[in-house]
Amino acid sequence: MNLQEHKKHSVIARPSFGNYARQEWAFLGTSCGAIKTLADSIIGALSPEYACGYVDAQHLKDEEEATLPARLEAGAQAEYTDQITYSQFNYKEPLSSFRFREMFSAMDLVLVNGNHQQAKAQVIILDENKRGSLQKRVSQLTNVQLILLTDSVTEVFDFVKQAVPNWQDLPIYKLTDTAEFGSFFRKQLQNATPVLNGLVLAGGKSVRMGQDKGAMEWHGKEQRYFVADLLQELCQDVFISCRPEQQASLSDTYRYLPDTFTGLGPFGAILSAFREQPNAAWLVIACDLPLLDAKTLQYLIENRAVSAIATTFESPHDGFPEPLITIWEPKSYPVLLSFLAQGYTCPRKVLRNSPIQMLKPFNPDALINVNTPREVEEVKKKLR
Repeated sequence: MNLQEHKKHSVIARPSFGNYARQEWAFLGTSCGAIKTLADSIIGALSPEYACGYVDAQHLKDEEEATLPARLEAGAQAEYTDQITYSQFNYKEPLSSFRFREMFSAMDLVLVNGNHQQAKAQVIILDENKRGSLQKRVSQLTNVQLILLTDSVTEVFDFVKQAVPNWQDLPIYKLTDTAEFGSFFRKQLQNATPVLNGLVLAGGKSVRMGQDKGAMEWHGKEQRYFVADLLQELCQDVFISCRPEQQASLSDTYRYLPDTFTGLGPFGAILSAFREQPNAAWLVIACDLPLLDAKTLQYLIENRAVSAIATTFESPHDGFPEPLITIWEPKSYPVLLSFLAQGYTCPRKVLRNSPIQMLKPFNPDALINVNTPREVEEVKKKLR
């Protein structure tokens, strides 16, 4: 093997982040004040449904000098202030793109002042007063998706036509057409809704039951296969989560996803799924729900909140979120990893401490899980 063939680090699937988030746009071509006004308009229209972020830089007058907040000046590396109506963090050291993506990971879109920062997609604003400024930033026009014209401009600048070969295929609106370009961003977010995969949790050791819960037959076939069949009608791809040593003994009719985060139970199974496909959402279902039906799953999907990290049911037993019949969105992946880094492997704890959509179950019996032989007999009575 030569040096070119050698790979020092493992290659795994990466989330489709830009500099800050999966969906991000930099605005270029006009004044910073106009960009802020435009961002306010878009965020105001979208924020009831989507989590929005904004990136800019401090604007100082010529005679002003940037100064550090007092605690950072004294030597602190970070400072948190509870501002009552919002929270404020100050950091002394510059933040890398890795930290930015971590901090903005819960955002559905991030709007960026392109006069100071860059993003993986751009919106050009053609302003005659800022023609020269935009021309200096032609190299940043790598993925233009929208062109806006100020009142003083009636056609696209020649240097923009050269820099953006497909400019005629792009939507072009007047800056005053707020409804038009507002619908553009809404459509972009709708088109970016993550695909929904299904994951059947069948890798447990079933110690309390005394037999493999996934192999128990409640509806004429092993429960892990019964649940997988339910999900086939609702999800793009369906996998059965299992321990690596289990797979050889399972039916080759189904697709499997062996745990790569081992020894962590359902928490590890969810992380293993995101490691495989980090840009998909995962409808995670335990294999010990014998009364689960398609209507319950359909109701969960129809009320899915993409902007939350997860959509789940309220447990009829204790009122807490039910983590093992839940749609976990891609934005939950870094949240799960952060809990793991702090020593927590409880999916319910993640849900209880995160922004989620929690639904009242219209059929509470569908959420009954069976872990012991006594519970088996109770469910058999309900089935009869």
